[in-house]
Amino acid sequence: MAFQNKNLSVIAYANGFTLWHYAANETLTAISASGYFNNVATLMNTGDIIIINASNGTSIKAITVSSEAVTVAALS
Repeated sequence: MAFQNKNLSVIAYANGFTLWHYAANETLTAISASGYFNNVATLMNTGDIIIINASNGTSIKAITVSSEAVTVAALS
């Protein structure tokens, strides 16, 4: 499956930071792939956090937005 807008929501927003939630019947690997969130690149910012509920688990990831793609990675 591909990204679906209806599965993405904002949990909190303050001072230019957004905490996102995304739930879908896909694996964490599929949802975490580079470019998966490209359709909403104009809404997301580097440093935002996303909670992902996938078919095989839940993960909290950091968002990076570049001219090439939106990527999510483990928090450091």
